[in-house]
Amino acid sequence: MNKTQTNAGVWRVVFAVFIALFMGIIIFPFFWILVTSIKPTNEIFGDGAYSIYAGRAVLDHYRTVIFEKEMLLSVWNSFVVSTTTTLYVVSIAILASYAISRFNFIGKNILLGLILVISMFPQMIVVGPIYNLFTALNLTNSYFVVLPYSTITLPAAVWIMVTHFNKIPLAIEESAKIDGATPFQTLTKVIFPLAAPGVFTTAIITFISAWNEYLLTITLNTNKEYHTVPVAVSFLRSQFEILWGQVSAATIVVTVPTLIVVLLFQKQIVSGLISGAIKE
Repeated sequence: MNKTQTNAGVWRVVFAVFIALFMGIIIFPFFWILVTSIKPTNEIFGDGAYSIYAGRAVLDHYRTVIFEKEMLLSVWNSFVVSTTTTLYVVSIAILASYAISRFNFIGKNILLGLILVISMFPQMIVVGPIYNLFTALNLTNSYFVVLPYSTITLPAAVWIMVTHFNKIPLAIEESAKIDGATPFQTLTKVIFPLAAPGVFTTAIITFISAWNEYLLTITLNTNKEYHTVPVAVSFLRSQFEILWGQVSAATIVVTVPTLIVVLLFQKQIVSGLISGAIKE
């Protein structure tokens, strides 16, 4: 083995150790939440506060958040809101992105810039007007909270879809037109299947963004029957303290759905992100 190969082997080992340490730092908080969720309350801050296993594991916190705090209802609310948001945001993003990608009109680049600027607005700026509008229309404490969710999910969805539509050659559409396909048929039967990885990626990112949204829901839905997961977790406290055992258990419960989605479709997500970034 020559010197170059030896140096390369050393650098690979150093890089592997660095990656292992980095991943350990990232994963440790989630591991500690799991450990805290099965500790008795008196051991979370007592003698067993810094131990991984203090002698016994309990499921009291899980029973409390599931049966007494009705966390499953919040999971259902998040599922309904996130799924509805994903369906209508992705549908709008596909139509808008296709028009921006394929049609030449004055101010197209300015429009894309404005969409990006909207995504940079702090939510605090738009929450006030949205609350006043919902109050006037009597839409508070309902699933209509999905409507303003577009302010935080639609800009990213449009940008991702524009990138994917730009990678599809125009010659394919021209061939479809020659065969007699209408613009809508061209979009649904020719372009949409080719852009499927981008659509799938956009849907997953939109779903996760809607699932984790907090400010709009807590402002517009004060009734706990419509609380989504982030809001429900924030209310796991007593008069004088935060119930960390219940918070940890609830965090595990509500993280499982999104974790399953990401693990099941990680290849499609990566494929969708990469396919829109490769220049032919």
